[in-house]
Amino acid sequence: MLRRLYDWVMALASGRQAPYALAGVSFAESSFFPIPPDVMLIPMVVANRKAAWANAAICTVASVLGGIFGYLIGAFLFEPLARPIIAFYHYEDAFATLQAWFETYGLLIVFVAGFTPIPYKVFTIASGFVGLAFPVFVLGSIISRGARFFLVAGLLYLYGEPIRAFIEKRLGLMTVLFTVLLVGGFVLLRYLR
Repeated sequence: MLRRLYDWVMALASGRQAPYALAGVSFAESSFFPIPPDVMLIPMVVANRKAAWANAAICTVASVLGGIFGYLIGAFLFEPLARPIIAFYHYEDAFATLQAWFETYGLLIVFVAGFTPIPYKVFTIASGFVGLAFPVFVLGSIISRGARFFLVAGLLYLYGEPIRAFIEKRLGLMTVLFTVLLVGGFVLLRYLR
């Protein structure tokens, strides 16, 4: 099933309606869809480097709006909608762990989830469910999703096709390393005060 979805998303990336499809996939991925928008963003930027920044902006705005939708699902429709989504992806244990993390880390959890390849939909739903402050959620989503999509678009804009294979192969590793460095920086700043 995931392979068919992946192939479908790749076909959307090459069509005339690609920006609209990119927005739709970005929105859906933040609340229920399993394929990340990077799958469309990468070939779209390689095909038209001049549109790199516009496509990254489309991803960011649509993803944040989809995250807000996920937040609302968690806040108001947990039982009828969120619980089946979490069960479908077998994230029940991860969701229970998230509840404890939100109490301790709040904004940092949203930022890490939004930037890394960790399934963002689980965090958007959990944010609403645990009642994370809505402005904090939106701010974390804008920063993290924007950083992720503009980083991918920027690397492709600067380096073109050769970087595509590198990013597709190592995107998860790159974002995890960046996130570790970023979180380490926050921890260091906290203890230097």
